[in-house]
Amino acid sequence: MNNRDILKNGLEDLGIAVDDKILNDFNIYREILVDWNQKMNLTGIEDEKEVYIKHFLDSVSAVTNGYIKDGVSIIDVGTGAGFPGLPLRICLKNIELTLLDSLNKRINFLQEVSKQVEIDNIKFIHGRAEDFGKLEEYREKYDIATARAVAGLPVLMEFCVPFIKVGGYFVCLKGPNANLELEESKAAMDVLGVEFIEKINIELPESDLNHNILVFKKVKNTPDKYPRKAGKPAKSPIK
Repeated sequence: MNNRDILKNGLEDLGIAVDDKILNDFNIYREILVDWNQKMNLTGIEDEKEVYIKHFLDSVSAVTNGYIKDGVSIIDVGTGAGFPGLPLRICLKNIELTLLDSLNKRINFLQEVSKQVEIDNIKFIHGRAEDFGKLEEYREKYDIATARAVAGLPVLMEFCVPFIKVGGYFVCLKGPNANLELEESKAAMDVLGVEFIEKINIELPESDLNHNILVFKKVKNTPDKYPRKAGKPAKSPIK
């Protein structure tokens, strides 16, 4: 099975209706990723098959169990090279996507990918979650906040939860330490206004990665003092 087939089958297994445009868009995305990676640090993975599985399929697996679906508004916090937000948008044409990252060079990269794959309705934010989570334009405005490989869970919650509407979800992509991080996050969940819903174990094709998705529901408004000013959440997580 060639790499394109691995990607196609993997997406279909996740319930995505795949056409040539989607597969071509992912190919373009990978080519730009590898090209830009020569001059800035976007990823440690460049091999086509590895990118397809460990970045693209891993990102799109966030649709599992239906929290992320077409038509919802999503903010991807600390998006980096666009994961998971941009692969989700390539597959789900009607999500309202905001990509937030603190490094302007990464925002420039994401804008270039979006231009090349002809997506014109993404909002790009160059800035820190601690700052934008305070602004009325963004605070408690999204159905979903998501993040992947950004920080420990208590810190990540403080970055992400202020963006979510009451009734919305925090869908967090985590590795093998998910259970431990959950234990460490009980105080943050209570303070920030979310309840743990479920842990979803993800199996990726031709990979032995241990990957989990943690899902939390926003059940009450986040107190105004959160997020605290830049640097404070990472230095002193909610305990």
